[in-house]
Amino acid sequence: MTDTEASRSIAAVRRRATRPAALALAAVVLAELALLAGYLGLTGASATSVRYLLYPFVWINLGLWAVFAVDVPRTGSAVARRAALSVAGAYLATLAFAGGLVDVAVLGSGHSHGAGVDLAVFTALPPGWGPTVVLDAPSLTLTLVPYKVVGYVALAYLTYAAVVDTAASAASGALGLLSCASCSWPVFASLLAAALGGEAVANALYAYSMDLSTVAFVAAVVLLAWRPGTGGA
Repeated sequence: MTDTEASRSIAAVRRRATRPAALALAAVVLAELALLAGYLGLTGASATSVRYLLYPFVWINLGLWAVFAVDVPRTGSAVARRAALSVAGAYLATLAFAGGLVDVAVLGSGHSHGAGVDLAVFTALPPGWGPTVVLDAPSLTLTLVPYKVVGYVALAYLTYAAVVDTAASAASGALGLLSCASCSWPVFASLLAAALGGEAVANALYAYSMDLSTVAFVAAVVLLAWRPGTGGA
């Protein structure tokens, strides 16, 4: 990444780091803390693992910031934008399957989601984890966890912006996006336990799966928003 590209990335962030934006962020954080305090007070739940109560807000806040801070380049043809939309849509579908938001019944597998359509809303979960909406249909099940929905949509948006930017930039070329390993990090994190194998390793990874996936998400958002080598945001 050249000094000029770094300056453009920093300038893009500074343009949005206005006083109203800072006040809005502070208001959001205070509201989230109030929600947590209200949840703990009303339910009597104990905060034995505070980080699990805070992680969803990391996903939500960082995802919303990324959508707010990163503009889709206005250059590029309609064909390039449609191609970028297809890539982002495929990426969102991959994240939804790997992250457990979507479960599809495989024909002939004997796995059944039931004969009818059931809708359930779980409101007793901590803020960010809930309210979780579960739609169970014969062919698929949707489990809409708020922090995952916001995080995965944000990653898809950043991927769309990155593809449009790469396609529109003659200097970066098509290899700019392909060299961005962050696009596959959340998927890689969800499959890591299966790849390594071993009960002890699997148990350790499962115990810290939320920590690992949050680190992967933060890294993915930062790299997709910054896009070293392609000009950044």
